[in-house]
Amino acid sequence: MRQSNLFYKTQKEFNNQELSKNAQLLTRAGFIHKLMGGIYSYMPLGYRTLNKIENLIRQYMITVNGQEVMMPVLQPADVWHKTGRWDKIDVLYKIKGHGDKDYALSPTNEEVVTPFVTNFVSSYKDLPMSVFQIQNKFRDEPRSKSGLFRCKEFRMNDLYSFHASQEDLDSYYDKVASMYMQFYMDCGIGDKTYFTYASGGAFAKYSHEFQTLTDAGEDTIFILPGTKIAINREIIDDKVALRDIVPNYTDGMENSFEQKRAVEVGNIFKLGTRFTGPFNANFVDKDGQTKPVIMGCYGIGPSRVMGTIAECLSDDKGLVWPKKIAPFEWHLISLAIKDSEIAQVENLYHQLQNANFDLLYDDRQNVRGGNKFAESDLIGIPNKIIAGKNFFNTGNLEIKDRATGNTQQMNIVDLIRLANKSKSK
Repeated sequence: MRQSNLFYKTQKEFNNQELSKNAQLLTRAGFIHKLMGGIYSYMPLGYRTLNKIENLIRQYMITVNGQEVMMPVLQPADVWHKTGRWDKIDVLYKIKGHGDKDYALSPTNEEVVTPFVTNFVSSYKDLPMSVFQIQNKFRDEPRSKSGLFRCKEFRMNDLYSFHASQEDLDSYYDKVASMYMQFYMDCGIGDKTYFTYASGGAFAKYSHEFQTLTDAGEDTIFILPGTKIAINREIIDDKVALRDIVPNYTDGMENSFEQKRAVEVGNIFKLGTRFTGPFNANFVDKDGQTKPVIMGCYGIGPSRVMGTIAECLSDDKGLVWPKKIAPFEWHLISLAIKDSEIAQVENLYHQLQNANFDLLYDDRQNVRGGNKFAESDLIGIPNKIIAGKNFFNTGNLEIKDRATGNTQQMNIVDLIRLANKSKSK
């Protein structure tokens, strides 16, 4: 991709209309554009990053036998009345259609996925079954002031699993929890992310959240010393819960837990029969007995993950993307002035394209080198390939790591070898 053709615009100063660091940085770097509070357009750099996150999610969904589907965003009110949630979810967008019919814009999909999947389940032989989707969701958030953390329209990956027994659900639940942590590691925030106990509400004894430490977070968690486990503030005063969660708990132990601000980047629930019951979703077991299908649900917000990475991995120069989700893995920066130098870099660009580099090429002739470097740091592509004086004289390129600032000199052959080695990891 030639940067001269890229639809984007960086800004030198922060937008004072944005209160959150993630929205400020992503706006400055030309990733997103604000339409109104809680609603953003994604420019090509932002959309590429979002797609990288979502494709990484898809890869992980396959590891737990998830099959991708697409369900409606527009949902009839009757399925929400059936579960009793039409008047209980205060962020539900409700709209009127022809014939005075009521509809909702999906904030979540339990009311749709349950009859959808269980319509095809009649026997224990049809179970377990897991389906997932990635789609736009809508919530009438009253506090849309945290950039991509809390939006009215946002991207959501929801996975739903259907089981014949509680034991099977428990086993699958643990696999998904482990998979989530691996996904966050690939996103570069795994070391800051904690498996957090939270209230299960009407669904189960507990639910679990994945909370990433950041001063911009809206939640408070209490970290068990020496572990990657935390407890959400809403259950920290529950002595019964603490004895259940904390090994060898004694009264007052919670006072030694480290209290941190965090943002929720995922959550998982054991739904049991909360939704299959209202829809009479049953199956016949191997003994010929009719039993209710048991459910679990698991959510990751790709857009929220993107905002969290912007908050956690940025520095005073700009964004710092991990290579697996960066808009491009490589940023070729040309310092060519003479026609012969320009031709030399153009030839390099074509060689890198032929070698399947995920590459943004800064081919702009009217921009000074210093400005190119500053803009590259702001955008946050992991690796710079600098074609400067040394390249024109010796053929050696300067390769600079965005995160560490480390540099090395190498020719095109060694660069391609390095890239291939990186792909294999």
